[in-house]
Amino acid sequence: MSSTLIRPELIRLATASADKASAIREAGQLLVEAGCIEPAYVESLLRRESVANTFLGHGVAIPHGMVEDRHLIRETGIAILQLPEGLEWNPGQTTRLVFAIAAQSDEHITLLRRLTRLLQDEAKLQRLFETGDANELIAALSDTPAAQPEAAHTDLAESFEWTIDYPNGLHARPATQWVETARAFAARIQVRHGHEAADAKNMIALLQLGLACGDKLVVSAEGHDALDALTRLRDVMTRLTAQEKTEAALAAQKAQAQAAQSGWAPAEEPLAIAGLGASPGIAIGTVHVLNPNTVSVPDHPVSLAEGGELLDAALASTRDELGQLAADTARRLGKSEAGIFKAQAELLNDTDLITLTCQLMVEGHGVAWAWHQATERLADRLAALGNPVLAARAADLRDVGRRVLGHIDPTLKTTSLKDLPDDGCILIATDLSPSDTAALDLSKVIGLATAQGGPTAHTAILARTLGLPAVVAGGPVLLDVIDGTPAILDGQTGRLYLEPSDADVASARAWIAQQQERKAREEAERSQPATTRDGHATEIAANVNRPDQVADAIGWGAEGVGLMRTEFLFLERDHAPDEEEQYQTYLSMLEALDGRPLVVRALDIGGDKQVAHLNLPHEENPFLGVRGARLLLRRPDLLEPQLKALYRAAASAQKPDGTQPLAIMFPMITSIKEVITLRAICERIRVELDAPVVQIGIMVEVPAAAALADKLAEHVDFFSIGTNDLTQYVLAIDRQHPDLAAEADSLHPAVLRLIRRTVDGAAQYQRWVGVCGGLAGDPFGAALLVGLGVSELSMSPRDIPAVKARLRASRRDELADLALKALTCDSAEEVRALDKGKPA
Repeated sequence: MSSTLIRPELIRLATASADKASAIREAGQLLVEAGCIEPAYVESLLRRESVANTFLGHGVAIPHGMVEDRHLIRETGIAILQLPEGLEWNPGQTTRLVFAIAAQSDEHITLLRRLTRLLQDEAKLQRLFETGDANELIAALSDTPAAQPEAAHTDLAESFEWTIDYPNGLHARPATQWVETARAFAARIQVRHGHEAADAKNMIALLQLGLACGDKLVVSAEGHDALDALTRLRDVMTRLTAQEKTEAALAAQKAQAQAAQSGWAPAEEPLAIAGLGASPGIAIGTVHVLNPNTVSVPDHPVSLAEGGELLDAALASTRDELGQLAADTARRLGKSEAGIFKAQAELLNDTDLITLTCQLMVEGHGVAWAWHQATERLADRLAALGNPVLAARAADLRDVGRRVLGHIDPTLKTTSLKDLPDDGCILIATDLSPSDTAALDLSKVIGLATAQGGPTAHTAILARTLGLPAVVAGGPVLLDVIDGTPAILDGQTGRLYLEPSDADVASARAWIAQQQERKAREEAERSQPATTRDGHATEIAANVNRPDQVADAIGWGAEGVGLMRTEFLFLERDHAPDEEEQYQTYLSMLEALDGRPLVVRALDIGGDKQVAHLNLPHEENPFLGVRGARLLLRRPDLLEPQLKALYRAAASAQKPDGTQPLAIMFPMITSIKEVITLRAICERIRVELDAPVVQIGIMVEVPAAAALADKLAEHVDFFSIGTNDLTQYVLAIDRQHPDLAAEADSLHPAVLRLIRRTVDGAAQYQRWVGVCGGLAGDPFGAALLVGLGVSELSMSPRDIPAVKARLRASRRDELADLALKALTCDSAEEVRALDKGKPA
């Protein structure tokens, strides 16, 4: 750590402060006088306390300012106050050392790591609480006393370098896949960042590296299968990049869209507690404060053999319990949310956690006490890394620890959700575990506010999936709210309004009623066709990948499947599916649709979808390389089994009247020659199998296809526009770029003009045009597409009710006028400004 971060003039020993705010102001003034910050940054330090708990634990607090105020920092510095008599930081939390941090970037991370180590050395901490020598503090927190270079890890025999490009760094979900991949090999595998290294088969060790976007790693291995292990692990790490960037960009876009929505606001000015909006919606009710479960774990030593058996049995029971919870969550909320509990189960395999527990047992402690201490210590380390995503994972570790503890000793089982009022309450808690959140009785809990946590925590994700309005990071002041206090919780703005007036309650109820009426109306009418008020019908289909998803899509109002992505048959496995497996899948899709149309996209590999077992050559820019149709024409071993399976399924699904529900479309078409060649292959296989004729279409994803639409229309039966890819190629913006993805807006006039050109070209040969990209699922985007002449829209099933409602409330001629206005706009922002939130 640079010695300029902590200097004698930034340290004040043997001081006393009246309260937390006074201590923060005193430390802030030290930073001001040292020229580290503008005076206004002191207020930023205080504001942070209203949204986060800066108490690190064991008598140490680390106040720091808001991210948006970083411009007020002149140079990075850390001021230290020593409070020998102690100061109550938050209820039940006593601070004796305050480290006020003003950081321009990440120079202070070393301090946090050093503090984390010090938290485990109570004797040294006690000396620092009492020392009269500022240099002792500097020495304890500088790099010089620690022989880190001598303890630096060396790389193993085989290695590769890699830079973390996940926007949220390495968190639980990608780390789980790293660990699962590494464990498939016998080789010893290590991940090193600077002087710190972790076992790649140990998830907590990986997370404790605190890897952020941009960090450089060396991944190394030794053993007979070391090279194979590194090759496979690198493939997995790289493949996850696209998924992580996409999810981060979509989350940012969704947050931006939600922020732009007009929500409810109180007419008067009730007392408000500010937190962070975690799940949108309004809840009106009385507060129920959940008192923290303070578990006192007795230390009852047993023999190592008996303790080992108890621990092993408890871990096995907890794995089963989490497996059942994952299955139940998948059924009720979805596969993605169930993955939260899969990641939790992986924590039970962590060698550091088990080793520390066993060490404590060897020292003579009881198994329950040892387990509790081990989970708390490792959770504290994660929470201290300064990364909000990893701090949220500390809550997962404590949740898992609590479950295991209950199996070791049933008297230690805690349930924090007993005795909830029956009339619907706004639940306030320090934090809530993911499993408790998933199990909430929504007839009793209508809103959730936590003092800790963050919008990226699993609890917040589950609240959004449940549709439960939620506020997180409300600070310890939340816990001071009196049980039974009337309140309004706004999960959109992150506010809890206490004792609102009758007028505010009435306006909030009116707003809720409006939203419920709109949603109920949309859902009740979702099975009705999307016919405009002047009689123009648009076919509404769903993007579905597997047969078991069809029933859900139809339930949301889908009239067919407009995009089946067949690459999902090839992903997450070590070999390609054969013709028979593909045939059974396509036939099951057709049977599930019961005569409704099915548009199957031929294998679209490349770009953001890489498959290791296909042994494709490495490309510097796969989005501009061999992907889609280009790959299929070069790999008949992939194309022909798929086409044979599709034509066999078509023969089995032929309707009695001779019509055929199946259609095939090819991705990434850029030339007429490609279409003619592909059609010839299709016809040859059809004749060989004596199969029925099916419609053959193409994806319009590159500007070349849109520009040649009038020529291509002669050789195809339909077009399906992939607005996601088309947007990135038109605007030259990688839609997974962490900084630019939000600018890849499909409402850009250049994209809309190419859609119109495609429609006009298709009309010359009476071909229909669909859209299966993200724009189709946006009600305003769908309205524009219909105005541009698109006749079929395919989207995520849950988007269907709102899109149908928008189209049914519109007139086709007015949508055409709206589309013409959009084509004359200069920017996507100007196009969006045309949306008044009302049907045209």
